[in-house]
Amino acid sequence: MLSSKERSKLLAVAGREDAVFQVGKAGISEVLVKELADALNARELIKINVLPAAGKSADTVMRELAVLLDAEPVRAIGRKVILYKRPKDPSKARIIL
Repeated sequence: MLSSKERSKLLAVAGREDAVFQVGKAGISEVLVKELADALNARELIKINVLPAAGKSADTVMRELAVLLDAEPVRAIGRKVILYKRPKDPSKARIIL
């Protein structure tokens, strides 16, 4: 669970990042989950666009992906979702919380 200070720092970092994935009418597929897992392992923090065709709210998508990816939900803002996953090896962390 992220503290409010950690969440705030992650939001500041995410503000400078572009969305790397989109969830559309196909929804959350196995392929998408695999690609998101790879991106989280490489980046620690990812931003995702939820298209209106997805048929789900950004908050719902954020919660589902957080469970599937074993990641921390940071925030759903409008149609954007921000997820964070701590690296297994803390010495390799890009983002110091």
